[in-house]
Amino acid sequence: MDKFRNYDIVFSGLKNGKHEFRFEIDKAFFELFDTEQEFTDPRIVAEILMDRHTTFLELWIKTTGTVNLVCDITNDNFDYPIEHEIKVLVKFGEEYDDSDEDVITIPMTDHAFNAAQLIYEDVMLSIPMKKVSPNVSEEDLEILNLFSPEIIEEEEPATDPRWEALKKLKDNN
Repeated sequence: MDKFRNYDIVFSGLKNGKHEFRFEIDKAFFELFDTEQEFTDPRIVAEILMDRHTTFLELWIKTTGTVNLVCDITNDNFDYPIEHEIKVLVKFGEEYDDSDEDVITIPMTDHAFNAAQLIYEDVMLSIPMKKVSPNVSEEDLEILNLFSPEIIEEEEPATDPRWEALKKLKDNN
């Protein structure tokens, strides 16, 4: 966890109330996760507003910036704006538990909370599944739709007449 130390939010020693943290997110940040990225050249700022209470922390994580994506249609690179926000409640307990996506439990002995994973998830949720460049014209999209396979809706199979006959027998009894 040492490689993520730069993304610690140290809350011990802070008074109850609101505190702001800011992190510059670039390529080096994503290299910490050892995963393949669908984008390049991230220029992102993560702003975290923490409301410290005696028994829990409220975190609002907002990521804004741009990443470079490859268009699924034209294969051209384009900048895609990132803007996403999540809210997480961090409470104190016996041991670390992140099984609930909205509530994370950290040990009472901790003096800091590492926000790297939450920032990573916030950015990844901002990346669209279908990447279409804003430079793709309506005409190109129409041509693409002409050659795209059509979705065929399956009709419900007709009821087997033998089952209908059995249902009539059942209803008569």
